[in-house]
Parts: sequence; C-alpha cells; structure tokens
Amino acid sequence: MSDDLSLFLDDHHVMMRDMVREFAEAEIAPVAAELDESEAFPWENAAKMAELGLFGIPFEEEYGGVGMDLLASVIASEELARVDASHSILVGANISLASTPIHRWGTEEQKQRYLTPLAGGRVLGGFGLTEPNAGSDAGGTETTAVRKGDRYILNGQKTWITHGGVGEIFVLAASTSPEKGSYGISAFILTKETCDLEEATRLGFGHSDELEPMAGFTAGQKLRKLGWNASDTRELILEDVEVPVENLLGEEDKGFRVFLDTLDGGRIGIAAHALGIAQGAFELAARYTGERKQFGKKINEFQGVQFMLAEMATSIHAARLMTYHAARLRMEGKPHKKEASMAKLFASEAAMDVTTKAVQLHGGYGYSREYAVERMMRDAKITEIGEGTSEIQKIVISREVLKAFRE
Repeated sequence: MSDDLSLFLDDHHVMMRDMVREFAEAEIAPVAAELDESEAFPWENAAKMAELGLFGIPFEEEYGGVGMDLLASVIASEELARVDASHSILVGANISLASTPIHRWGTEEQKQRYLTPLAGGRVLGGFGLTEPNAGSDAGGTETTAVRKGDRYILNGQKTWITHGGVGEIFVLAASTSPEKGSYGISAFILTKETCDLEEATRLGFGHSDELEPMAGFTAGQKLRKLGWNASDTRELILEDVEVPVENLLGEEDKGFRVFLDTLDGGRIGIAAHALGIAQGAFELAARYTGERKQFGKKINEFQGVQFMLAEMATSIHAARLMTYHAARLRMEGKPHKKEASMAKLFASEAAMDVTTKAVQLHGGYGYSREYAVERMMRDAKITEIGEGTSEIQKIVISREVLKAFRE
C-alpha cells in the first residue's frame, strides 16, 4: 500500500499496515516460493501470525480478539497478499468465513465456545457452502440435516473448503426443509480434529482439547490447485454426523440469510486479497523495468512500458478506494451488498490484469518460477471465482442497481 492513502486511515490502521508489512517481508517472502512449490501448509508462519493477533483483528477482546475493526483486517490481508496470497487467505478465511458468521449470528454461548478459540488464534476454522453440485447456485445445497430429538443428523459433502484439513471449527450449510429450496437451508457449527495433530501439538497452535470432534465429520482429499498452493483446500465429508441442537446458528430454515451476509463480507475480503496481489506484482514490475535494459536504456524509459505501469497503478488505486469504501459501509452497519460485489468484481479483475501485465513486463523471466510475478498471476485467478464468480457479482450488482428504477 502506498502512503498516499494515509490521510484516509486512522492511526491503528497505519500501525496494522506497518506491522504486517514488516512481518510479511521478513518471514513470508523468504519461504513463499518454496511453500508454493511443495504445496506445504505454512504451520510455522501461521503460529507466528496467531501470536501477532492477526486472527482476531476485528473482534472484541472479550472473545479473544484485539478490538480493532474490519478495515484493519482488510489492510492486514492486503499486506499479506502483497507478498503471498496463501498466507493472506489464512487470516481472511478465519476472520470472514469462520469467525464472522458466529460473531454476527451466534448466541452468547456459541461465541464464548467457538468464536473465542478462533479469534484468539488457538485454532483455525472454515466455511462450508460449496458442494460438488452447488457452487454459484448455493440454493441447490444437497447436504441434509434431519432433526431427531436434541440432535440434527447431517449427511453430505462439501468441496473447495479452505482449512478443510487443518481447521477444527466450521460453519456449514445443510438443508433442513429440502422442499423449500433456499428457504429451507440452515447453518450449523461443526467441529473436527485437525489433520496434522502432531504439528499443531508441537507448535501449540491449531488444536484445542476443549473442542470435541464430531463422529462422522472428516476431511476428504486435498485438492491440487493452479495457485494459492500453500493454502489447505479440501473436501469435507459428513456421514451421519450428530450435531447438537444448540449448534444451530441462527434459526432453522433461515440459514440462507446467514450465508448471504457472510458472502457480502467475504467479498470485501477477496477484494483485499486481490488488491494485495496486484500491489505486489506492480511493485515488482516497476522495480524490474527500472533495472532491465534493452536497446541501450532502461525499459521504463519507453512510453509503452510507462503507459502499462500507469494503467496498473490506476486500477490498483481505484480498487483500493472501492474496497475500503465497502469495508467502511459494513463497519457502520449500512447497506453494502452492491458495494461489496463491485469491489470484489473490480479488484479481482484488476488483479488478473495487473499480474498479467507484470509477467509481460518481465519478458521471458516473467514466465520463470525464479520470479514471483508468475506465482502472483496464478494466485490472482481464484479471486475472480471465489465468493461468487465475476458473473455472479454482475447479477448481484445489476439487481441492486435496478431496484432504484422499480420503486
């Protein structure tokens, strides 16, 4: 993030930016390429981020958080993604997808039991909406939850779940009234044991003995991806999982509103990841073009290169303003569905464009794994897909825009 936006930030936002930037450059940058290549989860850095309080940035201290706000967590994700997106999603998924729905929709008992270990950085969590046959069409959820006395019996499968293996607390969607479609979906809080108990025990991070794993709730196969390779992404399997009634999040059959609200916040988070990726790629390209010489002069002296850099910088600046604006609206409890989708759409497409240009400006070296811009280009692509594809964002935006003309 450049300093030209400091006037729009409070002191604690600037402090968060500087702290996370220093950590990312010192701890993440040296290992990012190796972790991407090995597809290994960054346990060591995750534990260090927990010590810094990054998993609890926007939550109250009474729940283990640090008492800042959503914009501070957006800035943290941006600064992490500026160096490596696999690390930024560690914070983003834990805050936006696991902790936030419990914070906004949970009972006090649920917050104390599940939000506290998440916000306090003791365990990781995730969000289970996507299924093999239900992606953009979240209303097509096939996982079922049948009430039997003081329990719900859940059966089904989730996929593309961030922290699916390493996580221990999950907010999942299941159909309690299949005949009602999206109006018959409920939200539940489920627990399981991390897939890497040995590493979690060694680090004192990622596992809580206080959480009782639910029988039949397990992680499936690890998914191999184009980018974000150090992020743990898996399937989740539910086979006759008994979930206590008190783990219902919100009201029965009204979970869809929980997930729509979570997605609105998650889209701001994805915009932050995209923004950071774009910023990092731009900085690398700007430096490289000032060092590389062709035809007897630095390539940033050519007008064509200057124009590309100008386009990249303009897109990043616009994306940042849109993302921060959407975050401010959500923080103040104001309508933000349209603005969140706009920020996510624009920032993700800007990230894809900026990283592609960065590769181009590096020439043949840009196609080499010796330079980080190729990893950033791969990492950028998922931001156009996750939390709703660009096409879904356009549907959301158009519906919100046209409301004013129907009234």
